[in-house]
Amino acid sequence: MRIATEQGRIFREAWIAGVHRHFPGEPKPGYVTPWDDTPEWERQAAAAVYGQVRDFIEISGRMTSRLTRAQKGRFVALCWIAQIYKHIDEPKPSYVADWEELPAWQRETDADIFERIEQER
Repeated sequence: MRIATEQGRIFREAWIAGVHRHFPGEPKPGYVTPWDDTPEWERQAAAAVYGQVRDFIEISGRMTSRLTRAQKGRFVALCWIAQIYKHIDEPKPSYVADWEELPAWQRETDADIFERIEQER
């Protein structure tokens, strides 16, 4: 469980760093809530998506470095959407929006998350 917690924390820290880097203006407080104040379902989701990305990198022979940033970000976004459906019965449409519907700052942040996880090994 400790490893999953640390992996979730890395995911969340990469998200917060990406929001600060890419969000136009002042982000909503919920976007940059520190790990210790993040709801439990969101912690679980962050750890799960970290694990999915890590596994994808490994089973791809670490050749994910050849993917485009958009491909990396799409993977993170899709994994996150599955977690939203797992944890929220009737999510807002914006929580489960397709890649093309996401704002540019969020697409860039998702790609940053993937690349952060790639650096872990």
